[in-house]
Amino acid sequence: MTTETNVPRPWQKEPWFWFVMTPLIVVVLVSSVTVTLAVKFADDTVIDNYYKEGRMINQSLEQDKRALQWGLTADMSWRAESGELVVALHSDTIPMPASLSVWLDHPFDERQDMFLVLERRDDSHFSAPLVAQDTQWYVTLAPEQAEAERSAAPWRLRTDVNFTERAAIKLAPAAL
Repeated sequence: MTTETNVPRPWQKEPWFWFVMTPLIVVVLVSSVTVTLAVKFADDTVIDNYYKEGRMINQSLEQDKRALQWGLTADMSWRAESGELVVALHSDTIPMPASLSVWLDHPFDERQDMFLVLERRDDSHFSAPLVAQDTQWYVTLAPEQAEAERSAAPWRLRTDVNFTERAAIKLAPAAL
């Protein structure tokens, strides 16, 4: 008479264990990847002081209105060969400022935003070095150096541009 003993196999060699555990392991891995991506590429947070920001919209509209009243226009060009941004400001009403502030805002990645101070070269021309740019930008032009507060400027000109598509662009006040 022979006695047959059923020695159980180790748990890691049981097919039913892997049949049950594989979906759970996959869910944990996919969830961790999703959480990592969500944290790394999180959207900008909602501003804390929305009331103050709402009031600032009126100031921005006043800047556009003043630029329109004063007949301000500008011709902006990027010269790839010299790596220079040149702005010709035109107005018969106001004196030319000593320098211009230019904000180049990236449409969706604020880490790529740039601020430039364009120095006056002659009566109405301003320039600053600018490395090659191959993306869409929202451009804001204002007088003097007002990096911290755009809203403090007396006027502004805005547009959007892709310097690889158009090396020169005309800025005019927004029609109100």
